[in-house]
Amino acid sequence: MTPIRLIIEFIRTHFSSQTQCIQPVRPLQKKRISPDNSLWDVLSFAAGIAYTLAFAPFDSYLAVFPALAYLFWSCMRLTPKRSLLRGYLFGLGQFGLGVSWVYISVHDYGGGGLFGSLFITGLFVGFWSAFPAIAVYMTAKLPGKQSSRLIFYPLVWMLVEYLRGRVVLEGFPWLQIAYSQLDAPLAGYIPLLGAYGAGLLGAVSAALLAGIFIRPESTLYLSAGIVSLWLVGGVLKTAEWTCPYGEPLKVTLIQGNISQNKKWLPETRVSTILQYIRMTEAHWDSQVIAWPESAVPAYLSDVYEPFLKPLHRNAKAHQVDLIVSVPSYGEAEGVKYNSLITLGRNEGIYRKVHLLPFGEYMPWQPVSGWILKHFNLRLSHFTPGSADQPLLRAGGYPFITSICYEDAFAENALHELPEAAYLVNATNDAWFGDSIEPYQHLQIARMRALETGRYLLRSTNTGVTAIVSPNGRILKQAPLFTTTALTGTIRPMTGLTPYARIGDRPVVAFIAALLLLILLLTHSDKMRLFRIDEKCPM
Repeated sequence: MTPIRLIIEFIRTHFSSQTQCIQPVRPLQKKRISPDNSLWDVLSFAAGIAYTLAFAPFDSYLAVFPALAYLFWSCMRLTPKRSLLRGYLFGLGQFGLGVSWVYISVHDYGGGGLFGSLFITGLFVGFWSAFPAIAVYMTAKLPGKQSSRLIFYPLVWMLVEYLRGRVVLEGFPWLQIAYSQLDAPLAGYIPLLGAYGAGLLGAVSAALLAGIFIRPESTLYLSAGIVSLWLVGGVLKTAEWTCPYGEPLKVTLIQGNISQNKKWLPETRVSTILQYIRMTEAHWDSQVIAWPESAVPAYLSDVYEPFLKPLHRNAKAHQVDLIVSVPSYGEAEGVKYNSLITLGRNEGIYRKVHLLPFGEYMPWQPVSGWILKHFNLRLSHFTPGSADQPLLRAGGYPFITSICYEDAFAENALHELPEAAYLVNATNDAWFGDSIEPYQHLQIARMRALETGRYLLRSTNTGVTAIVSPNGRILKQAPLFTTTALTGTIRPMTGLTPYARIGDRPVVAFIAALLLLILLLTHSDKMRLFRIDEKCPM
C-alpha cells in the first residue's frame, strides 16, 4: 500500500464514520468523533477562513479545494438543518475574513461609531454568509440517495453563486472561486467559459477531492479527473484568443494618494486639483493619461472653466488624451452622476451605470435609510447612467469604461466588444485603508482583462494602480499609499474570446439543465456514482 493510501485509510478509519461502514477493531474506536459532532461545525468555520486564503493578497489558490472538499464531504450525510448550520459557519469564516474591510470603510471614513460600525459589518457578513448555507441546505434537500449529493454540490454551489454575484442586490461576486485561480491552471478556461464556468470546474475539482476520502479505492480515477482538468486548463492558458492591431500606446496612470478623510475638505480642494495637473504636465510624452475615480473633489460644472478647460487645451496642444473622473450634475434638479470624462484630442463623458448598493444608492428603503440615519453614516446619492452610452476614445481608440465597483461585472464590458480596444477602470479604494480590499479588487479587475482579451488600465487614488495584460497578468503595479505616476506601454487589441461571444447565460443554463437531468436520473435510480453502503448507520 502506497503512503498516500495509508494516510487516506488512516483518516477514513479514525474520523469519517459517515463515509461507509467500518467495523471496530479496538475499544478506542468507540471514542471516534461522530459526523454531527460540534467539532465538525467548528472545523467548518475554519474551512471558510482557509477558503479566503486562496484570494489576494494571500494568493494561496490551492486552499480553495480542500476547504470546499471538507464542506462537501462533512455535509454528505447530515440532515438539511445541520447542513444549513455548517454552511453558515463556513460562510462566517469566509466573509468574516474576506470582507472585514467593511468595518474600516464604515468606521474610519463613513462616520460610524464603534458599535454602529460593528453592527453594520456584522449585518453585511451575516447576510452574505447565508449563501454557502443555502447551497448545502438545498443539496441536502434534493431527492435521491445521499451518495449522489457529491455530484449535486458543485452544480448547486455555482447556481447559488450566480444568484449572489448577479441577482441579489444587483450582485456581489466577491470571493467567487474563479477569482482565486487567475494564476493557476484553471485560468485557462476563463476566456472560454468566464468566471462561472471556470468556477464550476473548481467546484468539481473540490468534489473529486472529497470523493477520494469517501472512496479511497477510487483514488487513482478521481485524481486522474482532477489532473486532467488542470492539464487541459494549463494548455488552454497558452492560447491567444485576441490579437494586437495598430501602434503601441504609451500610457500614464496618476495615483494621487489623497487621504479619503481630507479629499473633500474645502481647504484642500484646490491643492488636490493642482497636484493632479502638475503630475499630468510632467508626462506630456504619453499618449493617454488617466486619473482615478473622483480625482477632482468637486462637481464638473464648478471646476471646468477655472481648471479643466485650460488643461483640455494644453492636452490637445500636446496631442494627449486625458481620462478624468469627476462627479457631475444632471439636467434635472437633484440628479447627480459618478462620471468620467475625456479631454484633449477627444471629448466625451461616461456616467456610471452599476452603482454600489449602500454606498451610492440605498436599496431596501426605508429600513436601510433608518439604519444609516440612526448610526449617523454618510452616503452619496447618485443616479445611474444610461446602459447604451457611446464608447469614449483615447489614444485614437475606443475603450470600455468602468468606475470602481463596475469592474466586478463582466456583462458591463461584453456588449461593447469587439469595438473596444482596451479597458479603463477608475477606482478609489481609499475607503478601505490598509486592508486586503484593494488587492482583492485588483484581482477582480484582472478577470475582466482575461475574459475580454484586452489590456486594462486601472488608475486608483491610493492604490493599487496597475497595468494588466490580456492574459490577466500584472505588467506594472504601484504600491499602496504612494504618490506616483505609473507609465507603461499597451497594445490596442481586436477579436473576441469565446466567452465574449457567449457570455454567462449558456454556462448557467448548462448547469441548471445538467442538475435537472441528474435529478431525473437519480429519482429513477439509474445513476449510482459514488455508491455507499446504504445500510451504514448515521
